[in-house]
Amino acid sequence: MIRHTVSFTLKHATGSGAERDFLEAALVLATIPGVELRQVSAKTDFAFGFSMEFADQAAYDAYNVHPAHVAFVRDRWVPEVERFQELDYIAL
Repeated sequence: MIRHTVSFTLKHATGSGAERDFLEAALVLATIPGVELRQVSAKTDFAFGFSMEFADQAAYDAYNVHPAHVAFVRDRWVPEVERFQELDYIAL
């Protein structure tokens, strides 16, 4: 199992329509096969966070190259995210 996490802050003003639009667009990530969990949290100095679990490396690799993920990163993530931290975990 791989747990893929990312915490981030948007360039948009808190509570703005642009912020809401980004978060709604991010829901497409939950529709990609292999994504078993999605979580949004504000318990860091980042404004938002996603957490996804994948059964194995093959599922994680498939997610990374999935057209919906690639398009979201290109069209929304890169232009709208101010800063982020990404961490991936596996069992020891």
